[in-house]
Amino acid sequence: MLFLRPSRSDRARIKGIKSEVADRSQILVVPDLEGGNMLAKNPTFPAHADAARVVLGARVPIVLTSRADSVRARMASCAVRVLYADARRRTAALQPT
Repeated sequence: MLFLRPSRSDRARIKGIKSEVADRSQILVVPDLEGGNMLAKNPTFPAHADAARVVLGARVPIVLTSRADSVRARMASCAVRVLYADARRRTAALQPT
């Protein structure tokens, strides 16, 4: 897996990757929980950054936090979960029964 940090807009060009979305990721999709945990911690801990972590695909979105997460990161994860759940409810309300 090639990991391109969103903050470095020249990384894809240097690696010869031609894509309109390279280096512009806001959502990272992973195959399983362990892979997601490793990927989420990779850029955040060394950089002392905050990241919202939410697991999708279950009946309800699951907030995934780490013991080392800041209060800000935990709140961001909760906010993303609430926004996603609200969007799902609104979409479901629009679908014909």
